[in-house]
Amino acid sequence: MTIPLSVLDLSPISAGSTPRQALRNTVDLARQAERLGYHRFWVAEHHFVRVASSAPTTLIGLIAAATDTIRVGSAAVQLGHHTSISVVEAFGTIDALYPGRLDLGLGRSGQRAEQLRSAGVPPVPAPPRPTEVRDGVVLPPPFYPGQLLDFTRVKAALETLHLPGSRPLPYTEQVEEILALLDGSFVTDDGVELRAVPGAGAEVQPWLFGSSGGESAQLAGRFGLPFAANYHVSPGTIVETMEAYRAAFRPSARFPLPYLVVSADVLVAEDDATARHLASSYGHWVYSIRSGAGAADYLDPDTAPALSGPQQRLVDDRVTTQLVGSPATVAERLDALRKLTGADEILVTSVAFDHEDRVRSHRLLAREWGLTPQARAA
Repeated sequence: MTIPLSVLDLSPISAGSTPRQALRNTVDLARQAERLGYHRFWVAEHHFVRVASSAPTTLIGLIAAATDTIRVGSAAVQLGHHTSISVVEAFGTIDALYPGRLDLGLGRSGQRAEQLRSAGVPPVPAPPRPTEVRDGVVLPPPFYPGQLLDFTRVKAALETLHLPGSRPLPYTEQVEEILALLDGSFVTDDGVELRAVPGAGAEVQPWLFGSSGGESAQLAGRFGLPFAANYHVSPGTIVETMEAYRAAFRPSARFPLPYLVVSADVLVAEDDATARHLASSYGHWVYSIRSGAGAADYLDPDTAPALSGPQQRLVDDRVTTQLVGSPATVAERLDALRKLTGADEILVTSVAFDHEDRVRSHRLLAREWGLTPQARAA
Protein backbone atom coordinates (compact mmCIF):
# COMPACT_ATOMS: atom_id res chain seq x y z
CA MET A 1 0.00 0.00 0.00
CA THR A 2 1.40 3.40 -1.00
CA ILE A 3 0.39 6.44 1.04
CA PRO A 4 1.47 10.06 0.58
CA LEU A 5 4.85 11.24 1.82
CA SER A 6 5.33 14.76 3.11
CA VAL A 7 8.25 16.80 4.45
CA LEU A 8 8.85 18.60 7.73
CA ASP A 9 11.84 20.93 7.67
CA LEU A 10 13.49 22.55 10.70
CA SER A 11 15.85 24.88 8.78
CA PRO A 12 18.93 23.45 10.57
CA ILE A 13 22.09 25.55 10.63
CA SER A 14 25.24 23.59 9.89
CA ALA A 15 28.49 24.38 11.68
CA GLY A 16 30.21 27.22 9.84
CA SER A 17 27.03 28.27 8.06
CA THR A 18 24.43 30.98 8.74
CA PRO A 19 20.67 31.38 9.34
CA ARG A 20 20.46 33.07 5.94
CA GLN A 21 21.82 29.99 4.22
CA ALA A 22 19.62 27.68 6.29
CA LEU A 23 16.52 29.55 5.13
CA ARG A 24 17.67 29.49 1.52
CA ASN A 25 18.18 25.74 1.91
CA THR A 26 14.63 25.35 3.23
CA VAL A 27 13.12 27.18 0.26
CA ASP A 28 15.26 25.12 -2.13
CA LEU A 29 14.20 21.89 -0.41
CA ALA A 30 10.54 22.91 -0.74
CA ARG A 31 10.98 23.39 -4.49
CA GLN A 32 12.72 20.04 -4.75
CA ALA A 33 10.03 18.31 -2.67
CA GLU A 34 7.32 19.66 -4.96
CA ARG A 35 9.12 18.37 -8.06
CA LEU A 36 9.71 14.99 -6.44
CA GLY A 37 6.01 14.48 -5.70
CA TYR A 38 5.85 15.03 -1.94
CA HIS A 39 2.36 15.99 -0.79
CA ARG A 40 3.07 18.71 1.81
CA PHE A 41 5.96 20.81 3.05
CA TRP A 42 5.73 21.93 6.66
CA VAL A 43 8.03 24.05 8.80
CA ALA A 44 8.47 24.10 12.57
CA GLU A 45 8.63 26.84 15.20
CA HIS A 46 11.68 27.11 17.46
CA HIS A 47 13.17 30.10 19.29
CA PHE A 48 16.62 31.10 20.60
CA VAL A 49 18.33 28.03 19.13
CA ARG A 50 20.48 27.28 16.09
CA VAL A 51 17.68 26.46 13.71
CA ALA A 52 16.27 29.21 11.53
CA SER A 53 12.56 28.32 11.67
CA SER A 54 11.64 30.87 14.33
CA ALA A 55 8.98 32.68 12.26
CA PRO A 56 7.03 29.87 10.56
CA THR A 57 4.22 32.02 9.17
CA THR A 58 6.66 34.33 7.40
CA LEU A 59 8.57 31.34 6.08
CA ILE A 60 5.36 29.66 4.89
CA GLY A 61 4.50 32.74 2.84
CA LEU A 62 7.94 32.71 1.22
CA ILE A 63 7.68 28.99 0.44
CA ALA A 64 4.19 29.39 -1.01
CA ALA A 65 5.54 32.12 -3.28
CA ALA A 66 8.43 29.91 -4.41
CA THR A 67 6.28 26.86 -5.23
CA ASP A 68 3.15 26.17 -7.24
CA THR A 69 1.15 23.16 -6.06
CA ILE A 70 2.56 21.58 -2.90
CA ARG A 71 0.60 22.17 0.30
CA VAL A 72 2.51 24.36 2.76
CA GLY A 73 2.02 24.59 6.49
CA SER A 74 3.17 24.72 10.08
CA ALA A 75 4.26 21.87 12.30
CA ALA A 76 3.32 23.58 14.42
CA VAL A 77 2.44 27.14 15.43
CA GLN A 78 2.97 27.11 19.20
CA LEU A 79 -0.22 28.66 20.50
CA GLY A 80 1.09 29.76 23.87
CA HIS A 81 3.28 32.32 22.08
CA HIS A 82 0.60 33.83 19.79
CA THR A 83 -2.87 35.30 20.02
CA SER A 84 -5.64 33.57 18.10
CA ILE A 85 -6.33 36.54 15.85
CA SER A 86 -2.67 37.01 14.92
CA VAL A 87 -2.51 33.38 13.77
CA VAL A 88 -5.72 33.53 11.74
CA GLU A 89 -4.98 36.88 10.10
CA ALA A 90 -1.46 35.79 9.15
CA PHE A 91 -2.61 32.54 7.55
CA GLY A 92 -5.58 34.32 6.01
CA THR A 93 -3.20 36.79 4.38
CA ILE A 94 -1.14 34.03 2.79
CA ASP A 95 -4.25 32.13 1.73
CA ALA A 96 -5.61 35.25 0.02
CA LEU A 97 -2.62 35.15 -2.33
CA TYR A 98 -2.09 31.36 -2.54
CA PRO A 99 -5.57 29.94 -1.90
CA GLY A 100 -6.29 26.36 -0.98
CA ARG A 101 -2.74 25.28 -0.18
CA LEU A 102 -2.30 26.06 3.53
CA ASP A 103 -2.22 23.71 6.51
CA LEU A 104 -2.48 25.44 9.90
CA GLY A 105 -0.84 23.05 12.32
CA LEU A 106 -1.41 23.97 15.96
CA GLY A 107 0.72 22.77 18.86
CA ARG A 108 0.48 23.21 22.61
CA SER A 109 4.18 23.51 23.43
CA GLY A 110 3.62 27.11 24.47
CA GLN A 111 1.03 26.13 27.06
CA ARG A 112 3.08 23.17 28.26
CA ALA A 113 6.11 25.43 28.57
CA GLU A 114 4.07 27.90 30.61
CA GLN A 115 3.03 25.10 32.94
CA LEU A 116 6.68 24.18 33.31
CA ARG A 117 7.62 27.79 34.05
CA SER A 118 4.87 28.12 36.66
CA ALA A 119 5.10 24.75 38.35
CA GLY A 120 8.79 23.94 38.10
CA VAL A 121 10.50 20.88 36.66
CA PRO A 122 8.19 17.84 36.51
CA PRO A 123 9.50 14.64 38.07
CA VAL A 124 10.78 11.80 35.92
CA PRO A 125 8.47 8.78 36.16
CA ALA A 126 10.21 5.61 37.31
CA PRO A 127 10.94 2.95 36.47
CA PRO A 128 10.93 3.38 32.67
CA ARG A 129 9.71 0.50 30.58
CA PRO A 130 12.28 -1.34 28.43
CA THR A 131 12.70 -0.75 24.72
CA GLU A 132 10.32 -2.84 22.65
CA VAL A 133 10.46 -3.73 18.97
CA ARG A 134 6.92 -4.26 17.71
CA ASP A 135 6.43 -5.46 14.14
CA GLY A 136 9.77 -3.94 13.15
CA VAL A 137 9.17 -0.57 14.86
CA VAL A 138 11.41 0.49 17.76
CA LEU A 139 9.41 1.74 20.76
CA PRO A 140 11.86 3.07 23.37
CA PRO A 141 10.99 4.28 26.88
CA PRO A 142 9.27 7.69 26.75
CA PHE A 143 11.42 10.77 27.31
CA TYR A 144 10.01 13.25 29.83
CA PRO A 145 10.80 16.97 30.26
CA GLY A 146 12.22 16.30 33.69
CA GLN A 147 15.10 14.45 32.06
CA LEU A 148 16.49 17.66 30.55
CA LEU A 149 19.81 18.44 32.18
CA ASP A 150 19.42 22.20 32.64
CA PHE A 151 16.30 24.39 32.54
CA THR A 152 18.04 27.76 32.89
CA ARG A 153 17.90 28.75 29.21
CA VAL A 154 14.47 27.19 28.73
CA LYS A 155 12.95 29.35 31.46
CA ALA A 156 14.76 32.47 30.25
CA ALA A 157 13.44 31.91 26.72
CA LEU A 158 9.90 31.49 28.02
CA GLU A 159 10.09 34.74 29.93
CA THR A 160 11.22 36.55 26.78
CA LEU A 161 8.58 35.02 24.51
CA HIS A 162 5.70 36.29 26.66
CA LEU A 163 4.65 39.86 27.35
CA PRO A 164 5.22 40.81 31.02
CA GLY A 165 2.38 39.51 33.15
CA SER A 166 0.68 37.69 30.28
CA ARG A 167 -0.48 34.09 30.40
CA PRO A 168 -1.56 31.98 27.43
CA LEU A 169 -5.16 30.88 27.06
CA PRO A 170 -5.92 27.26 27.87
CA TYR A 171 -5.13 25.21 24.77
CA THR A 172 -8.65 23.96 24.14
CA GLU A 173 -10.06 27.47 24.45
CA GLN A 174 -7.55 28.88 22.00
CA VAL A 175 -8.15 26.13 19.44
CA GLU A 176 -11.87 26.85 19.67
CA GLU A 177 -11.21 30.56 19.11
CA ILE A 178 -9.10 29.88 16.03
CA LEU A 179 -11.70 27.55 14.52
CA ALA A 180 -14.42 30.16 15.14
CA LEU A 181 -12.31 32.94 13.62
CA LEU A 182 -11.65 30.81 10.54
CA ASP A 183 -15.30 29.95 9.95
CA GLY A 184 -16.54 33.47 10.72
CA SER A 185 -18.54 32.56 13.83
CA PHE A 186 -16.38 34.23 16.50
CA VAL A 187 -18.22 36.08 19.28
CA THR A 188 -16.56 37.61 22.34
CA ASP A 189 -17.63 36.82 25.88
CA ASP A 190 -19.56 40.10 25.80
CA GLY A 191 -21.53 38.98 22.76
CA VAL A 192 -19.68 41.11 20.20
CA GLU A 193 -19.26 39.52 16.77
CA LEU A 194 -15.77 40.00 15.33
CA ARG A 195 -14.59 38.94 11.88
CA ALA A 196 -10.97 38.26 10.90
CA VAL A 197 -10.03 40.17 7.73
CA PRO A 198 -8.39 38.36 6.04
CA GLY A 199 -8.95 35.00 7.70
CA ALA A 200 -12.67 34.35 8.00
CA GLY A 201 -13.63 31.89 5.30
CA ALA A 202 -10.03 31.24 4.28
CA GLU A 203 -9.27 27.90 2.61
CA VAL A 204 -6.98 26.94 5.48
CA GLN A 205 -7.00 23.39 6.88
CA PRO A 206 -6.46 23.26 10.67
CA TRP A 207 -4.44 20.39 12.13
CA LEU A 208 -3.45 19.48 15.66
CA PHE A 209 -0.09 18.01 16.64
CA GLY A 210 0.76 15.84 19.60
CA SER A 211 3.35 13.63 21.24
CA SER A 212 1.13 11.81 23.73
CA GLY A 213 -2.38 10.53 24.21
CA GLY A 214 -3.33 13.70 26.07
CA GLU A 215 -5.16 16.90 25.27
CA SER A 216 -4.04 17.44 21.65
CA ALA A 217 -4.87 13.93 20.44
CA GLN A 218 -8.22 13.90 22.21
CA LEU A 219 -9.15 17.40 21.05
CA ALA A 220 -8.31 16.62 17.42
CA GLY A 221 -10.55 13.60 17.64
CA ARG A 222 -13.40 15.47 19.31
CA PHE A 223 -13.35 18.23 16.67
CA GLY A 224 -13.01 15.78 13.77
CA LEU A 225 -9.68 17.29 12.69
CA PRO A 226 -6.67 15.60 11.08
CA PHE A 227 -3.90 14.85 13.55
CA ALA A 228 -0.12 14.51 13.32
CA ALA A 229 1.56 12.18 15.81
CA ASN A 230 5.22 12.89 16.49
CA TYR A 231 7.19 9.65 16.34
CA HIS A 232 10.28 11.70 15.52
CA VAL A 233 9.93 13.74 18.73
CA SER A 234 8.51 11.14 21.09
CA PRO A 235 8.89 7.64 19.63
CA GLY A 236 8.12 6.00 22.95
CA THR A 237 4.54 7.29 23.03
CA ILE A 238 3.45 6.84 19.41
CA VAL A 239 1.08 3.94 20.07
CA GLU A 240 -0.83 5.61 22.90
CA THR A 241 -0.94 8.85 20.89
CA MET A 242 -2.57 7.39 17.80
CA GLU A 243 -4.90 5.19 19.85
CA ALA A 244 -6.14 8.18 21.86
CA TYR A 245 -6.84 10.15 18.68
CA ARG A 246 -8.84 7.37 17.08
CA ALA A 247 -10.75 6.61 20.28
CA ALA A 248 -11.82 10.26 20.60
CA PHE A 249 -12.64 10.82 16.93
CA ARG A 250 -16.05 12.16 15.96
CA PRO A 251 -16.85 12.56 12.24
CA SER A 252 -16.84 16.10 10.85
CA ALA A 253 -18.08 17.51 7.57
CA ARG A 254 -14.65 17.29 5.95
CA PHE A 255 -13.32 14.22 7.77
CA PRO A 256 -15.87 11.43 8.21
CA LEU A 257 -12.96 9.19 9.27
CA PRO A 258 -9.80 9.89 11.29
CA TYR A 259 -6.85 11.16 9.28
CA LEU A 260 -3.50 10.42 10.90
CA VAL A 261 -0.06 11.62 9.84
CA VAL A 262 2.95 10.08 11.58
CA SER A 263 6.34 11.80 11.52
CA ALA A 264 9.75 10.13 11.39
CA ASP A 265 13.39 11.22 11.29
CA VAL A 266 15.05 9.75 8.21
CA LEU A 267 18.33 9.96 6.37
CA VAL A 268 18.79 8.08 3.11
CA ALA A 269 21.96 7.55 1.08
CA GLU A 270 22.97 5.21 -1.71
CA ASP A 271 23.93 2.49 0.78
CA ASP A 272 23.56 1.77 4.49
CA ALA A 273 27.18 2.51 5.40
CA THR A 274 27.16 5.95 3.77
CA ALA A 275 23.88 6.82 5.41
CA ARG A 276 25.13 5.75 8.85
CA HIS A 277 28.20 7.96 8.44
CA LEU A 278 26.15 10.99 7.37
CA ALA A 279 23.86 10.47 10.38
CA SER A 280 26.68 9.97 12.88
CA SER A 281 26.48 13.55 14.21
CA TYR A 282 22.71 13.40 14.71
CA GLY A 283 23.14 12.27 18.33
CA HIS A 284 25.27 15.33 19.05
CA TRP A 285 22.49 17.57 17.78
CA VAL A 286 19.85 15.83 19.91
CA TYR A 287 22.16 16.02 22.93
CA SER A 288 22.48 19.78 22.50
CA ILE A 289 18.68 19.98 22.76
CA ARG A 290 18.37 17.72 25.76
CA SER A 291 21.25 19.34 27.59
CA GLY A 292 18.97 22.36 27.95
CA ALA A 293 21.09 24.60 25.74
CA GLY A 294 18.82 24.13 22.73
CA ALA A 295 19.66 22.88 19.25
CA ALA A 296 23.26 23.71 18.37
CA ASP A 297 24.89 23.98 14.95
CA TYR A 298 24.72 20.64 13.18
CA LEU A 299 28.20 19.11 13.20
CA ASP A 300 30.22 17.71 10.33
CA PRO A 301 30.22 13.91 10.69
CA ASP A 302 33.82 13.83 9.44
CA THR A 303 35.08 15.78 12.46
CA ALA A 304 32.45 15.34 15.22
CA PRO A 305 33.92 13.73 18.36
CA ALA A 306 32.37 10.62 19.83
CA LEU A 307 29.67 11.09 22.45
CA SER A 308 30.44 9.94 25.98
CA GLY A 309 28.50 7.08 27.52
CA PRO A 310 26.12 9.33 29.52
CA GLN A 311 25.58 11.57 26.50
CA GLN A 312 24.74 8.60 24.32
CA ARG A 313 22.28 7.22 26.85
CA LEU A 314 20.43 10.55 27.00
CA VAL A 315 19.77 10.49 23.24
CA ASP A 316 19.51 6.75 22.65
CA ASP A 317 15.75 6.77 22.04
CA ARG A 318 16.06 9.34 19.25
CA VAL A 319 19.16 7.79 17.66
CA THR A 320 17.75 4.26 17.58
CA THR A 321 14.47 5.47 16.06
CA GLN A 322 16.07 7.56 13.33
CA LEU A 323 15.52 5.64 10.11
CA VAL A 324 18.92 5.55 8.42
CA GLY A 325 20.12 3.58 5.42
CA SER A 326 19.69 2.83 1.76
CA PRO A 327 16.39 3.66 0.05
CA ALA A 328 15.19 0.07 0.48
CA THR A 329 16.19 -0.04 4.15
CA VAL A 330 14.43 3.21 5.06
CA ALA A 331 11.33 2.49 2.98
CA GLU A 332 10.97 -0.88 4.70
CA ARG A 333 11.16 0.73 8.16
CA LEU A 334 8.75 3.49 7.16
CA ASP A 335 6.30 0.88 5.91
CA ALA A 336 6.58 -0.95 9.23
CA LEU A 337 5.72 2.33 10.99
CA ARG A 338 2.78 2.78 8.64
CA LYS A 339 1.45 -0.69 9.37
CA LEU A 340 1.84 -0.37 13.15
CA THR A 341 0.11 3.01 13.37
CA GLY A 342 -2.30 2.72 10.46
CA ALA A 343 -1.02 6.11 9.26
CA ASP A 344 -2.79 7.72 6.33
CA GLU A 345 0.36 9.71 5.51
CA ILE A 346 4.01 9.76 6.56
CA LEU A 347 5.86 12.99 7.34
CA VAL A 348 9.65 12.76 7.04
CA THR A 349 12.17 15.15 8.51
CA SER A 350 15.87 14.95 7.67
CA VAL A 351 18.85 16.70 9.18
CA ALA A 352 22.30 16.52 7.60
CA PHE A 353 25.43 18.64 7.65
CA ASP A 354 25.49 19.11 3.89
CA HIS A 355 22.35 20.43 2.22
CA GLU A 356 23.00 18.35 -0.88
CA ASP A 357 22.98 15.20 1.25
CA ARG A 358 19.58 16.22 2.59
CA VAL A 359 18.22 16.87 -0.90
CA ARG A 360 19.61 13.54 -2.08
CA SER A 361 17.98 11.79 0.88
CA HIS A 362 14.56 13.10 -0.13
CA ARG A 363 15.18 12.28 -3.79
CA LEU A 364 16.20 8.68 -3.11
CA LEU A 365 13.29 8.11 -0.76
CA ALA A 366 10.76 9.61 -3.18
CA ARG A 367 11.93 7.27 -5.93
CA GLU A 368 11.88 4.20 -3.66
CA TRP A 369 8.43 5.06 -2.29
CA GLY A 370 7.06 5.46 -5.80
CA LEU A 371 6.16 9.13 -5.74
CA THR A 372 5.23 10.68 -9.07
CA PRO A 373 7.60 13.51 -10.08
CA GLN A 374 5.88 16.77 -10.98
CA ALA A 375 6.67 18.74 -14.11
CA ARG A 376 8.21 22.15 -13.51
CA ALA A 377 5.93 25.11 -13.96
CA ALA A 378 6.60 27.18 -17.05
